[in-house]
Amino acid sequence: MTGNIAIIGNGESALAFKAGGVDAFFADDEKQARELLKKLAKSYKVIFVTEDLAEKMDDLITRMLEQPYPAIVPLPSDKGGNGYAVGKMKSYAEMALGADVLFGNERK
Repeated sequence: MTGNIAIIGNGESALAFKAGGVDAFFADDEKQARELLKKLAKSYKVIFVTEDLAEKMDDLITRMLEQPYPAIVPLPSDKGGNGYAVGKMKSYAEMALGADVLFGNERK
């Protein structure tokens, strides 16, 4: 480990972050991504995961987020976003604030 921030992604997505000093780990499928996430969670405080992989392991991420660290942040891959990251941010904001601050709808 060379820092507190890592990314799990495929190809270009992870390489872009590596150029910015983030430790990059490559996963071609859900199985590799799950193994990496479990391993990296022991030593990193923030782990970015590309949406395509994060969506497939939502169950694992949800369980891991019950602990204070690591913060696991989904983000779009080099192929673009699929809405998973926005949906998660919206959900977390609603839980924390009781209102939909991203789209302006109040919680009922």
